[in-house]
Amino acid sequence: MVNSAIALLAFLPALPLPICLLLNYQGWTCRDDCKYECMWVTVGLYLREGYRVPQFHGKWPFSRFLFFQEPASAVASFLNGLANLVMLSRYRTSVPASSPMYHTCVAFAWVSLNAWFWSTVFHTRDTSLTEKMDYFCASTVILHSIYLCCVRTLGLQRPAVASAFGGLLLLLLAAHVSYLSLVHFDYGYNMVANVAMGLVNLVWWLGWCLWNRPQLPHVWKCAVVMVLLQGLAFLELLDFPPIFWVLDAHAIWHISTIPIHFLFFSFLMDDSLYLLKDTPIPLKVD
Repeated sequence: MVNSAIALLAFLPALPLPICLLLNYQGWTCRDDCKYECMWVTVGLYLREGYRVPQFHGKWPFSRFLFFQEPASAVASFLNGLANLVMLSRYRTSVPASSPMYHTCVAFAWVSLNAWFWSTVFHTRDTSLTEKMDYFCASTVILHSIYLCCVRTLGLQRPAVASAFGGLLLLLLAAHVSYLSLVHFDYGYNMVANVAMGLVNLVWWLGWCLWNRPQLPHVWKCAVVMVLLQGLAFLELLDFPPIFWVLDAHAIWHISTIPIHFLFFSFLMDDSLYLLKDTPIPLKVD
């Protein structure tokens, strides 16, 4: 069947020069467009013969829109980044820099923004580089969330412990990135590693929320965020061909995470202001 698809490519008309120039301007070469057309010829043959929609290198076929290779996921990633940017602005406006968690929370927001930027780029144009940057930056967000939890639970009383733990997390990230970049880009290992990091993040944050619920009423927001993030991650298991060749489970997952940023940053604002009020002001001695 694949041979039949390749044979049919001989009958595809050559692209006019203006279209080739437009594709190149959008980051697509004529070779890329040939692969794209071949993919749809193959999909058409599979469906005509009664087979299921095939995957190509483990990925579903998506209908390209302008220069967006996966339009729904790209737009959803952009909106996630925009939500982070809006809440970062609100956080910096509402929380004074003197709050003990201020700089750690702002750093987390920038790390998240960077991750959503690369997610947008990857879903716009899938290359080896953009794929790696998307995966690596996603791991960075999880590790920074763990570090954020460490600072909140231990670091305010023991800064040296938080610093040492942060160094350990940086070493883990460097080893993770080095293995995937220099040894073998293993999708299975990357998923297992991220699930393990996610579970550590979930258990640590939830444990702290439950322990401090009586004296910190706002921790319910953090607990809801952690549960939702883990629950929504199961959308990735609902692997189905894209609806209208645009909307798949991955895109739905990205869309569903947009409101979570508002709730989590609302928790960070409440908690940072609480810490600011709870911080004793040193008395002046004349």
